[in-house]
Amino acid sequence: MDRNETATVEPLLQTRTRPDQPADDSNDKTKSDGVGKPAAPRRSKLKTRIALLAAVLLVGVASAFYYFRFIEPYESTDNAFIESHVTPIAPQVPGRVGRLSVQDNQMVSQGDLLLEIDPRDYQARLAQAQAALLGASSRLEQTKSQLAVDDAKVEQERANVNAAEAEASRAQADLKRYQAVESRAVSRSQMDLAETQARSAGAQALAARSKMLAAQAQLGLSRAAIETAAADIQQSEASARQAELNLSYTKVTAPQSGRVTRRTVEQGAYVSPGQALMALVPRQFWVVANFKETQLARMRVGQTVEIKVDAYPGLKLNGRIESLQSGSGARFSMFPPENATGNYIKVVQRVPVKIVCDDIPDQFALGPGMSVEPTVRVK
Repeated sequence: MDRNETATVEPLLQTRTRPDQPADDSNDKTKSDGVGKPAAPRRSKLKTRIALLAAVLLVGVASAFYYFRFIEPYESTDNAFIESHVTPIAPQVPGRVGRLSVQDNQMVSQGDLLLEIDPRDYQARLAQAQAALLGASSRLEQTKSQLAVDDAKVEQERANVNAAEAEASRAQADLKRYQAVESRAVSRSQMDLAETQARSAGAQALAARSKMLAAQAQLGLSRAAIETAAADIQQSEASARQAELNLSYTKVTAPQSGRVTRRTVEQGAYVSPGQALMALVPRQFWVVANFKETQLARMRVGQTVEIKVDAYPGLKLNGRIESLQSGSGARFSMFPPENATGNYIKVVQRVPVKIVCDDIPDQFALGPGMSVEPTVRVK
């Protein structure tokens, strides 16, 4: 080892062998730096945990606010459909369709002509009924005239009875006077004549009374004939009115405003009474929503409802609950479930709720059976 290397090593040996020499400042700084390096990551992790906890707490508060503000006060279902009054159109008289005035899905107003049945047969029947009515009226007038004649005849016969009875009384009185005097004052021939006249007058009075009774009976028959003629007039009037009705029934008109659907009739077809020719759907809709029975606890009549229509995603209708069905839909189905047999599995039932809509825009083609999603505000 040369002298220079010895000079360099000696100070180092002296530094390591002298324990009383204080540590160099550079060494202290290095040691402190070596100890402080793990503290910075700990503080960073702590801050991260606090931030995550705050974020979780904020999300929880926001979720709770959203739930209690937008979910908990509402009940909704997708098992809901639009309903309406569907009016079947059927003729009241048979015949062949002479004119068809509407097409499929056409909008009509109340009173508009839908179709017309060939009216010629019904016009002929109306004319026949009117002629029968005129004949019945003529017969009534004839029986009234006959009644007046019979009434006069009764009065005449009553006068004849009075005259015959007077003549019979006179003849009887003469006979009694002849019988009262002595036989020498009255001849036998006079006595026989008085007796004959008395008997003849009595017979004439009896015949007059019989004629009067016959005239009275004829008067009763005339009065009965008048009643019969009046009844015939009423029957003829009823037949004429029925013929007029049948003639008016040949024109089938719209009972209310609405849209024509399910038209099955064509011009020239023969139709029968009660045969469904088409249906009329008015612009009066409501919603039948089948809610689960567990959703009904807070539902009340009059609560507001927001309705979304599947066919028009941007359309939202406002409505209200009108009524809740008294019983589940399954109970009133064609084949209600029989729960008293075999194994039983509990199924949450659906209860129909009727929701009426406040206003429906005319530009949207809504109809029965379309799907909607009502949301009821229950709080």
